[in-house]
Amino acid sequence: MKLIIQIPCKNEEENLPTVLSELPKEIPGISVIEIQVIDDGSTDGTYDVAVANGVDHIVRFRRNRGLGNAFKAGVENALREGADIVVNTDADNQYPGKYITDLVQPIIAHQADIVIWDRNPTKVPHFTRVKRQLQGLGNYVVGTLAGHMMPDSVSWFRAYSRESLFALNVTEQFSYVIDTILQAHKKWLEIAWTPITINTPTRPSRLFDNIRQHIKKSTANIVRVYAMYEPLKTFLFMSLPFFLIWWVWVIRYLIARSAGSGDGKIQSLVLSAIVIMIALNLFSLWVIGDIIAKNRFLTEQNSGMIKKMKFGKTKREEENGY
Repeated sequence: MKLIIQIPCKNEEENLPTVLSELPKEIPGISVIEIQVIDDGSTDGTYDVAVANGVDHIVRFRRNRGLGNAFKAGVENALREGADIVVNTDADNQYPGKYITDLVQPIIAHQADIVIWDRNPTKVPHFTRVKRQLQGLGNYVVGTLAGHMMPDSVSWFRAYSRESLFALNVTEQFSYVIDTILQAHKKWLEIAWTPITINTPTRPSRLFDNIRQHIKKSTANIVRVYAMYEPLKTFLFMSLPFFLIWWVWVIRYLIARSAGSGDGKIQSLVLSAIVIMIALNLFSLWVIGDIIAKNRFLTEQNSGMIKKMKFGKTKREEENGY
């Protein structure tokens, strides 16, 4: 089996040599290990460092396109190069490369399609108290939406089987981690979690400037992806409060009218009309969204088939004679 370890980078000339030096050279069950760097518009010497260290594949962007696009481009190139497993890690040396050997074992043994390292973010020593609490809340929200426990939904340190990469489609530029994990559950991919001890960060995050921006982007990402795959639950629950408010105001008007004071409650009738219009519009969005979701399901099936034709069959499919 062929493993490609990909490292998205932006201005990582200082940290990249350390990260590369700690990557495993041999792994039981893996016959070929290759390294791939995605240079996401670096303005320093990241590209030169990658070349000097003998990186096997380099995907280079002239300008920054975001982590989601970097991951997508890296995956496409890894599939083109015949990878059976793709491991995605970070260039700031937060995730120790020595753990990659354990990370890929569930996929080699056909026990999982995706393996994600659990950093136990609510107990990471160098996280602030607020960050630990927000990590726990975020995991709870994503896990609730997915219908499955999520110990570390935003961990980037992941291993993907070739089959899973045919099924997944990156739709977010900011970050692919929540996007792909919710997709994986909707597409019945098997996910395994393994605990890990991470290194102390060597620099601040470049995905966001502060916690507030991170919450804003992550929340928008979660809502957008969930609405994409669950329009019924999303818009139906959004419309229910407006239906309830409409009903309360209508009852209020009818009670007042029966008591002979209906003329003074006309505003309740007017407001109820506005509220019911909002509720019906949201309900209509559910119908439209459900139709779009069905079309998306068929489109993604075709996309997976096109990827297989473009990049070739998986090793497992060849073994099973598909």
